[in-house]
Amino acid sequence: MGKTLVVGAGGVSHAAVHKMAMNPEIFTEITLASRTKAKCDAIAKSVKERVGVDIKTAALDAYDVADTVKLIKETGAEILVNLALPYQDLVLMDACLEAGCHYLDTANYEPEDEAKFEYHWQWAYQDKFKKAGLTAILGSGFDPGVTSVFAKWLKKHKLDTIRQIDVLDANGGSNDQEFATNFNPEINLREVLAEVRHWENGEWKHSPAMTHKVEFDFPAIGPKNMYLMYHEELESLSTHFPEIERARFWMTFGDAYITHAKVLENVGMTRIDPVMHDGKEIIPIQFLKTLLPDPGDLGAETKGKACIGDIATGQAKDGSGEKTYYIYNICDHEECYREVGSQAVSYTTGVPAMIGAAQVLKGNWTEPGVWNMEQLDPDDFMDMLNNQGLPWQVHELDGPVTF
Repeated sequence: MGKTLVVGAGGVSHAAVHKMAMNPEIFTEITLASRTKAKCDAIAKSVKERVGVDIKTAALDAYDVADTVKLIKETGAEILVNLALPYQDLVLMDACLEAGCHYLDTANYEPEDEAKFEYHWQWAYQDKFKKAGLTAILGSGFDPGVTSVFAKWLKKHKLDTIRQIDVLDANGGSNDQEFATNFNPEINLREVLAEVRHWENGEWKHSPAMTHKVEFDFPAIGPKNMYLMYHEELESLSTHFPEIERARFWMTFGDAYITHAKVLENVGMTRIDPVMHDGKEIIPIQFLKTLLPDPGDLGAETKGKACIGDIATGQAKDGSGEKTYYIYNICDHEECYREVGSQAVSYTTGVPAMIGAAQVLKGNWTEPGVWNMEQLDPDDFMDMLNNQGLPWQVHELDGPVTF
């Protein structure tokens, strides 16, 4: 159906490009580009060996708008799938506008010199994309992404309103590393150590990072400690579903991870401002990223399952009063590795990126403008989750969460 340009060659791209190649009737031609072409070539080699499909590769400086515009035009790409760093969202959106190409990403824009991610920078592009007749899809990963589509599906099929919603992200996987993040270490640590915010009664409530802990019994995983965090879908869900009284995000962490993260923060290794070292300027968290394992390399040794989903409470569509539903996916690290050579965290982000791009190329999500996932029709996306490796379940609970 369409030519696709994927920017970024990390673990998520590895999963997404393999899944695109498995759907050649939708993704007729794939080009993978990043600053380091050798990384793209390695993914292309894996795709050829596993799927038998040839993909093109290119070197690209994603911060250079002219360079990206040139590549879009050379490839004839109908959509650019941004799987690079969130620092690059705006320049890639600029390139799409100039080149006449649709846009999709998995994480909202974050300034490189400030650990603060919000949608207002990207929402400001609404009129530009409408005027250009182009579509921009924001946050088509799992969280954000699938968790927002889950909420929309519940609102379309089960609930007239959503009064409160909790997004729960549990990674029950384990590997042989003393300390490793499950996605880009720099982005992960900036996110985890940021001030916590959640939406309640029309305003943001603030608390220090890693201070609010609850044990929850996750399907297929069991009891795990989860911590209240801020995540970008809280901003978009509370904006687009204004009836929401409370929206929270939770993620599981083991005690060893928390200890390592706090020690690294205490000694300054998670700083994002430049410091002088041996006469040279470095940014500590970027140096730390160099020392830590690449999450994309951990697939072979990662075992266990991940479970991500929403618990939402609201008025039932059948008029039976207030109901609570838990909608979630369970993903197995080893099964993901057997299929595409990625662990489940990369898989659960890469597959929804593929499905979101497919919605654009199939003509389901083509209204000009800038859209979050909960603003779009969920049904075909949900069907593709079931047949593309991320099957979901929904169960009615006895009542709202008590934590």
